[in-house]
Amino acid sequence: MSFPWAKEYTPSHPFMKWMDEKLPVPRLIYNAVGSGYEVPRNLNYFWNFGFLAGLCLVIQIVTGIVMAMHYASNTAVAFDTIEMTVRDVNWGWLFRYAHANGASAFFVVIYIHIFRGFYYGSYKAPREMVWLLGVVIFLLMMATAFMGYVLPWGQMSFWGAKVITGLFGAIPFVGEPLQQWLLGGFAPDNAALNRFFSLHYLLPFVILGVVILHIWALHIPGSSNPTGVEIKSESDTVPFYPYYVAKDGWAIGVFAILFAAAVFFFPNALGHPDNYIPANPMSTPAHIVPEWYFWPFYAILRAFTQDFFFIPAKLMGVLAMFGAILVWFFLPWLDKSPVRSGSYRPTYKKFFWFGLIPAMAVLFYCGGAPAAEPYVMFSQIAALYYFAHFLIILPIVSAIEKPLPLPYSITEAVLGKDEEAELAPTA
Repeated sequence: MSFPWAKEYTPSHPFMKWMDEKLPVPRLIYNAVGSGYEVPRNLNYFWNFGFLAGLCLVIQIVTGIVMAMHYASNTAVAFDTIEMTVRDVNWGWLFRYAHANGASAFFVVIYIHIFRGFYYGSYKAPREMVWLLGVVIFLLMMATAFMGYVLPWGQMSFWGAKVITGLFGAIPFVGEPLQQWLLGGFAPDNAALNRFFSLHYLLPFVILGVVILHIWALHIPGSSNPTGVEIKSESDTVPFYPYYVAKDGWAIGVFAILFAAAVFFFPNALGHPDNYIPANPMSTPAHIVPEWYFWPFYAILRAFTQDFFFIPAKLMGVLAMFGAILVWFFLPWLDKSPVRSGSYRPTYKKFFWFGLIPAMAVLFYCGGAPAAEPYVMFSQIAALYYFAHFLIILPIVSAIEKPLPLPYSITEAVLGKDEEAELAPTA
């Protein structure tokens, strides 16, 4: 959003003036992430994770391109090309581990970014499109990550592909033909590996395109803030540069330290040991488990163990797994509260911190645990609450709760009421 008090781009150098007339890229940058973009003055560190998500995407694209230069999408040599990249290519180990751990870092950042949106009501009007595009980005990320996990062609890669693509077989009538069409055969093999490699290479650039739309949609209403109160005057804002550029720079420093520690000291901590065994269709692992960032939705999938009349349990699990994400699309209309921020919604805050967060923690844990009791029972309870939170509790709470008084403006929330201004006589 452009405010009357926002600084205008006024190039002084002759070359920059010529550039501004012919191709105004500097003006675009100035108005998007520079001094021409006014943002709320009270953004906390949770707002840094959007920028960090963009940084993670860049890391994944750069390291992925380098990895693709040494990868062969053939089942006979795919596993060996990964090992060759790590052992024989100059700095290959760095690109391999940065790419593998970069996926985990990307999901950590995105999960924090999403739950910040839940708590502060970032999905509410007038930012519905920002939220909807964000959910699309998350779905594309999950598809990209799944196909990337298949590419090393280790034991967990092969059997993960077998299990996940087998979910399509649960769809009535068209499931099995759809599964065969997706794989190019009856089981994961050369055709599937080629397709997954092609799509895994393509989708990050699709994500980049949707990210641009996401940022574009954000700049129309402007950034939200922890109070949920809209900008009212110049005192409510500061220029993005230098204030939030410096703040994002600090966040990058912290992120870089943690990311470097993971890559250099614990590169395989989040991986599965079975994926260092070449894929063998004749030997099933004792415990097939996806990457950690899929665990909550994998737990929901496995929570359905009994058929319901004519609906198979497998189909209900598949529908629930996808529905767990698709329900996010409807949040702008499920939450009817006029107040955005959870900081001013005492009832909603309790259900968020003591309901949704523990339920997600249980789903995370149970998704990585064996499909046995008591983990299945815990998954069922947590999945039940998860859907109840969004479909039942959130609409009811938003209709009946009494929110706390909101500050008049962002400035008042930061500096307190200006009592002298209130007592001053008006003309």
